[in-house]
Amino acid sequence: MSLTKAVFVLVHGGWHSHSAWDKVTPILKANGFAALTLDLPGAGVNAIAPTSVGLRPFDPAAFAAERSSMAGVTQEERTQAAVALVKEAHSLSGGKVILVGHSAGGMTISAVAERVPNLLLAAVYLSGFMVPNGMSLLAMLQHETMSSALAPGLFVGDPVAIGATRINVGSTDEAYKSLLKAAFYADVSQSEFVHAASQLHYDEPNAGALAPSEITPGRFGRVPRHYIRCTEDRAIPLKGQDHMIATVDSAIGGKTIVHTLESSHSPFLSQPTTLSKIFIDICDQCLAEQNAEAQ
Repeated sequence: MSLTKAVFVLVHGGWHSHSAWDKVTPILKANGFAALTLDLPGAGVNAIAPTSVGLRPFDPAAFAAERSSMAGVTQEERTQAAVALVKEAHSLSGGKVILVGHSAGGMTISAVAERVPNLLLAAVYLSGFMVPNGMSLLAMLQHETMSSALAPGLFVGDPVAIGATRINVGSTDEAYKSLLKAAFYADVSQSEFVHAASQLHYDEPNAGALAPSEITPGRFGRVPRHYIRCTEDRAIPLKGQDHMIATVDSAIGGKTIVHTLESSHSPFLSQPTTLSKIFIDICDQCLAEQNAEAQ
Protein backbone atom coordinates (compact mmCIF):
# COMPACT_ATOMS: atom_id res chain seq x y z
CA MET A 1 0.00 0.00 0.00
CA SER A 2 1.24 3.48 -0.85
CA LEU A 3 2.09 5.68 2.11
CA THR A 4 1.99 8.87 0.08
CA LYS A 5 -0.57 10.60 -2.15
CA ALA A 6 1.84 10.56 -5.07
CA VAL A 7 5.53 11.01 -5.82
CA PHE A 8 7.03 13.89 -7.73
CA VAL A 9 10.25 13.18 -9.60
CA LEU A 10 11.96 16.52 -10.12
CA VAL A 11 14.59 16.87 -12.86
CA HIS A 12 16.82 19.95 -12.83
CA GLY A 13 17.88 22.04 -15.82
CA GLY A 14 21.22 22.84 -17.40
CA TRP A 15 24.14 23.79 -15.09
CA HIS A 16 21.86 23.13 -12.11
CA SER A 17 21.59 20.21 -9.69
CA HIS A 18 19.10 18.62 -7.32
CA SER A 19 19.57 21.63 -5.01
CA ALA A 20 17.37 23.70 -7.34
CA TRP A 21 14.37 22.00 -5.70
CA ASP A 22 15.39 22.56 -2.07
CA LYS A 23 12.59 25.07 -1.40
CA VAL A 24 9.93 23.02 -3.19
CA THR A 25 10.41 19.54 -1.77
CA PRO A 26 9.55 20.48 1.87
CA ILE A 27 6.30 22.09 0.69
CA LEU A 28 5.30 19.01 -1.29
CA LYS A 29 6.13 16.75 1.65
CA ALA A 30 4.15 18.95 4.06
CA ASN A 31 1.13 18.41 1.81
CA GLY A 32 1.38 14.62 1.88
CA PHE A 33 3.45 14.02 -1.24
CA ALA A 34 6.88 12.53 -1.69
CA ALA A 35 9.52 14.18 -3.85
CA LEU A 36 12.60 12.56 -5.36
CA THR A 37 15.45 14.50 -6.94
CA LEU A 38 18.77 13.60 -8.52
CA ASP A 39 21.94 15.02 -9.95
CA LEU A 40 21.93 13.95 -13.59
CA PRO A 41 25.14 12.43 -14.99
CA GLY A 42 27.56 15.30 -15.56
CA ALA A 43 25.72 17.59 -13.12
CA GLY A 44 25.99 18.50 -9.45
CA VAL A 45 28.14 16.00 -7.55
CA ASN A 46 28.75 14.22 -10.86
CA ALA A 47 30.33 17.30 -12.47
CA ILE A 48 34.06 17.94 -12.69
CA ALA A 49 35.23 21.55 -12.98
CA PRO A 50 37.87 22.48 -15.55
CA THR A 51 41.34 22.37 -13.98
CA SER A 52 41.99 25.87 -15.32
CA VAL A 53 39.48 27.20 -12.78
CA GLY A 54 42.01 26.64 -10.02
CA LEU A 55 45.02 28.21 -11.73
CA ARG A 56 46.35 31.49 -10.32
CA PRO A 57 46.51 33.89 -11.89
CA PHE A 58 43.33 32.86 -13.67
CA ASP A 59 43.92 32.42 -17.41
CA PRO A 60 40.72 33.20 -19.39
CA ALA A 61 42.18 31.80 -22.60
CA ALA A 62 43.07 28.48 -20.96
CA PHE A 63 39.61 28.32 -19.36
CA ALA A 64 37.93 28.95 -22.73
CA ALA A 65 39.95 26.26 -24.50
CA GLU A 66 40.23 23.39 -21.98
CA ARG A 67 38.52 20.19 -23.05
CA SER A 68 35.69 19.29 -20.69
CA SER A 69 35.81 16.21 -18.50
CA MET A 70 32.04 16.05 -19.10
CA ALA A 71 32.37 15.75 -22.89
CA GLY A 72 31.61 12.02 -22.90
CA VAL A 73 28.35 12.19 -20.95
CA THR A 74 25.42 11.08 -23.14
CA GLN A 75 21.73 11.84 -23.11
CA GLU A 76 21.10 8.11 -22.82
CA GLU A 77 22.95 8.07 -19.49
CA ARG A 78 20.73 10.89 -18.26
CA THR A 79 17.60 9.18 -19.49
CA GLN A 80 18.54 5.94 -17.76
CA ALA A 81 19.25 7.75 -14.48
CA ALA A 82 15.85 9.44 -14.56
CA VAL A 83 14.06 6.22 -15.56
CA ALA A 84 15.63 4.49 -12.55
CA LEU A 85 14.31 7.23 -10.26
CA VAL A 86 10.84 7.01 -11.82
CA LYS A 87 10.82 3.27 -11.19
CA GLU A 88 11.75 3.90 -7.55
CA ALA A 89 8.97 6.49 -7.29
CA HIS A 90 6.51 4.06 -8.87
CA SER A 91 7.27 1.46 -6.23
CA LEU A 92 6.75 4.02 -3.44
CA SER A 93 3.51 5.43 -4.74
CA GLY A 94 1.58 2.52 -6.14
CA GLY A 95 1.96 3.97 -9.62
CA LYS A 96 1.21 7.63 -8.93
CA VAL A 97 4.21 9.47 -10.38
CA ILE A 98 4.39 13.06 -11.65
CA LEU A 99 7.57 13.72 -13.64
CA VAL A 100 8.75 17.35 -13.72
CA GLY A 101 11.53 18.81 -15.87
CA HIS A 102 12.92 22.33 -15.71
CA SER A 103 14.57 24.02 -18.71
CA ALA A 104 16.99 21.60 -20.42
CA GLY A 105 15.63 18.89 -18.13
CA GLY A 106 12.66 18.88 -20.46
CA MET A 107 14.71 16.86 -22.94
CA THR A 108 15.26 14.18 -20.32
CA ILE A 109 11.65 13.94 -19.20
CA SER A 110 10.50 13.67 -22.83
CA ALA A 111 12.85 10.72 -23.28
CA VAL A 112 11.61 9.15 -20.04
CA ALA A 113 7.96 9.59 -21.01
CA GLU A 114 8.69 7.86 -24.30
CA ARG A 115 10.53 5.04 -22.51
CA VAL A 116 8.11 4.32 -19.64
CA PRO A 117 4.76 6.00 -20.37
CA ASN A 118 2.88 3.43 -18.28
CA LEU A 119 4.69 4.56 -15.11
CA LEU A 120 3.61 8.20 -15.25
CA LEU A 121 0.50 10.12 -14.27
CA ALA A 122 1.81 13.19 -16.07
CA ALA A 123 4.88 14.93 -17.48
CA VAL A 124 5.24 18.56 -16.41
CA TYR A 125 7.50 21.04 -18.19
CA LEU A 126 8.58 24.02 -16.09
CA SER A 127 9.65 26.48 -18.77
CA GLY A 128 11.24 23.39 -20.23
CA PHE A 129 12.48 22.34 -23.64
CA MET A 130 9.63 20.32 -25.10
CA VAL A 131 10.60 19.71 -28.71
CA PRO A 132 9.10 17.59 -31.48
CA ASN A 133 10.47 14.27 -32.69
CA GLY A 134 13.76 14.56 -34.55
CA MET A 135 14.65 18.05 -33.29
CA SER A 136 17.41 18.86 -30.82
CA LEU A 137 17.50 21.42 -28.03
CA LEU A 138 20.11 23.40 -29.96
CA ALA A 139 17.94 23.52 -33.07
CA MET A 140 15.00 24.78 -31.01
CA LEU A 141 17.21 27.36 -29.29
CA GLN A 142 18.11 28.70 -32.74
CA HIS A 143 14.47 29.28 -33.67
CA GLU A 144 13.47 32.92 -34.12
CA THR A 145 11.14 32.79 -31.10
CA MET A 146 14.22 32.23 -28.93
CA SER A 147 16.18 35.17 -30.33
CA SER A 148 15.90 37.27 -27.15
CA ALA A 149 17.29 34.51 -24.90
CA LEU A 150 20.09 35.82 -22.69
CA ALA A 151 21.75 32.52 -21.81
CA PRO A 152 23.87 32.25 -25.01
CA GLY A 153 25.61 35.46 -23.95
CA LEU A 154 27.06 33.52 -21.01
CA PHE A 155 28.73 30.83 -23.10
CA VAL A 156 32.53 30.69 -22.97
CA GLY A 157 34.73 29.18 -25.69
CA ASP A 158 33.80 26.88 -28.55
CA PRO A 159 31.35 24.18 -27.40
CA VAL A 160 32.47 21.85 -30.20
CA ALA A 161 36.13 22.06 -29.19
CA ILE A 162 35.37 21.93 -25.47
CA GLY A 163 32.82 19.13 -25.75
CA ALA A 164 30.42 21.03 -23.51
CA THR A 165 28.62 24.34 -23.21
CA ARG A 166 30.63 26.24 -20.62
CA ILE A 167 29.62 29.14 -18.41
CA ASN A 168 31.86 30.86 -15.89
CA VAL A 169 29.90 30.34 -12.68
CA GLY A 170 32.84 31.66 -10.65
CA SER A 171 33.27 34.87 -12.61
CA THR A 172 34.13 38.01 -10.65
CA ASP A 173 33.20 40.25 -13.57
CA GLU A 174 30.20 42.34 -12.51
CA ALA A 175 28.73 42.57 -16.03
CA TYR A 176 28.90 38.79 -16.44
CA LYS A 177 27.33 38.19 -13.02
CA SER A 178 24.56 40.65 -13.84
CA LEU A 179 23.86 38.79 -17.08
CA LEU A 180 23.76 35.47 -15.22
CA LYS A 181 21.24 36.87 -12.76
CA ALA A 182 19.13 38.41 -15.52
CA ALA A 183 19.09 35.18 -17.51
CA PHE A 184 18.22 32.75 -14.72
CA TYR A 185 17.25 34.60 -11.55
CA ALA A 186 15.88 38.05 -12.38
CA ASP A 187 13.25 38.03 -9.60
CA VAL A 188 15.46 36.42 -6.96
CA SER A 189 17.11 38.42 -4.17
CA GLN A 190 20.80 39.16 -4.49
CA SER A 191 21.71 36.92 -1.56
CA GLU A 192 19.70 34.04 -2.99
CA PHE A 193 21.29 34.61 -6.37
CA VAL A 194 24.78 34.39 -4.87
CA HIS A 195 23.88 31.09 -3.20
CA ALA A 196 22.19 29.69 -6.33
CA ALA A 197 25.17 30.62 -8.53
CA SER A 198 27.51 28.85 -6.10
CA GLN A 199 25.57 25.61 -6.74
CA LEU A 200 25.97 25.71 -10.52
CA HIS A 201 28.53 23.68 -12.46
CA TYR A 202 30.67 24.99 -15.31
CA ASP A 203 30.08 22.52 -18.13
CA GLU A 204 26.83 21.24 -19.58
CA PRO A 205 27.58 18.18 -21.79
CA ASN A 206 26.85 18.82 -25.45
CA ALA A 207 24.96 15.56 -25.89
CA GLY A 208 21.93 16.96 -24.11
CA ALA A 209 21.73 19.83 -26.57
CA LEU A 210 22.55 17.83 -29.69
CA ALA A 211 20.63 14.57 -29.20
CA PRO A 212 17.41 14.66 -31.22
CA SER A 213 14.13 14.27 -29.39
CA GLU A 214 12.61 10.82 -29.87
CA ILE A 215 8.94 11.08 -29.00
CA THR A 216 6.00 9.32 -30.62
CA PRO A 217 2.21 9.65 -30.39
CA GLY A 218 1.89 6.02 -29.33
CA ARG A 219 4.12 6.32 -26.26
CA PHE A 220 4.96 9.90 -25.26
CA GLY A 221 1.57 10.94 -26.56
CA ARG A 222 -0.17 8.68 -24.03
CA VAL A 223 1.18 10.66 -21.08
CA PRO A 224 -0.84 13.72 -20.04
CA ARG A 225 1.46 16.69 -20.43
CA HIS A 226 1.40 20.03 -18.67
CA TYR A 227 3.47 23.12 -19.38
CA ILE A 228 4.12 25.88 -16.84
CA ARG A 229 4.81 29.09 -18.77
CA CYS A 230 7.07 31.60 -17.03
CA THR A 231 6.10 34.99 -18.41
CA GLU A 232 9.25 36.90 -17.39
CA ASP A 233 11.69 34.19 -18.42
CA ARG A 234 14.76 35.55 -20.21
CA ALA A 235 16.53 32.22 -20.62
CA ILE A 236 13.67 30.61 -22.56
CA PRO A 237 11.52 33.51 -23.78
CA LEU A 238 7.75 33.23 -23.50
CA LYS A 239 7.41 33.27 -27.29
CA GLY A 240 9.71 30.26 -27.42
CA GLN A 241 7.74 28.45 -24.74
CA ASP A 242 4.49 29.01 -26.64
CA HIS A 243 6.11 27.93 -29.90
CA MET A 244 7.21 24.64 -28.37
CA ILE A 245 3.76 23.95 -26.95
CA ALA A 246 2.08 24.59 -30.31
CA THR A 247 4.69 22.63 -32.26
CA VAL A 248 4.51 19.50 -30.10
CA ASP A 249 0.71 19.59 -29.95
CA SER A 250 0.61 19.76 -33.73
CA ALA A 251 3.14 16.97 -34.23
CA ILE A 252 2.02 14.57 -31.48
CA GLY A 253 -1.68 15.26 -31.22
CA GLY A 254 -3.62 15.92 -28.08
CA LYS A 255 -3.30 19.13 -26.14
CA THR A 256 -0.75 20.28 -23.61
CA ILE A 257 -2.48 21.68 -20.52
CA VAL A 258 -1.02 25.12 -19.92
CA HIS A 259 -0.41 26.95 -16.65
CA THR A 260 1.03 30.44 -16.35
CA LEU A 261 3.29 31.87 -13.69
CA GLU A 262 4.53 35.47 -13.60
CA SER A 263 8.13 34.64 -12.85
CA SER A 264 11.65 34.45 -14.19
CA HIS A 265 13.34 31.22 -15.23
CA SER A 266 13.61 30.00 -11.63
CA PRO A 267 10.28 30.10 -9.78
CA PHE A 268 11.49 27.24 -7.57
CA LEU A 269 13.56 29.97 -5.88
CA SER A 270 11.42 33.09 -6.29
CA GLN A 271 7.93 31.56 -5.86
CA PRO A 272 8.28 28.07 -4.37
CA THR A 273 4.88 28.12 -2.66
CA THR A 274 2.99 29.20 -5.77
CA LEU A 275 4.91 26.74 -7.93
CA SER A 276 4.26 23.91 -5.49
CA LYS A 277 0.55 24.68 -5.54
CA ILE A 278 0.55 24.33 -9.33
CA PHE A 279 2.33 21.00 -9.01
CA ILE A 280 -0.20 19.80 -6.42
CA ASP A 281 -3.17 21.00 -8.48
CA ILE A 282 -1.81 19.10 -11.49
CA CYS A 283 -1.44 15.96 -9.40
CA ASP A 284 -4.93 16.30 -7.90
CA GLN A 285 -6.39 16.69 -11.40
CA CYS A 286 -4.54 13.61 -12.64
CA LEU A 287 -5.62 11.52 -9.65
CA ALA A 288 -9.24 12.60 -10.09
CA GLU A 289 -9.13 11.61 -13.76
CA GLN A 290 -7.52 8.28 -12.88
CA ASN A 291 -10.21 7.54 -10.30
CA ALA A 292 -12.96 8.50 -12.74
CA GLU A 293 -11.56 6.11 -15.35
CA ALA A 294 -11.39 3.31 -12.79
CA GLN A 295 -15.08 3.61 -11.89
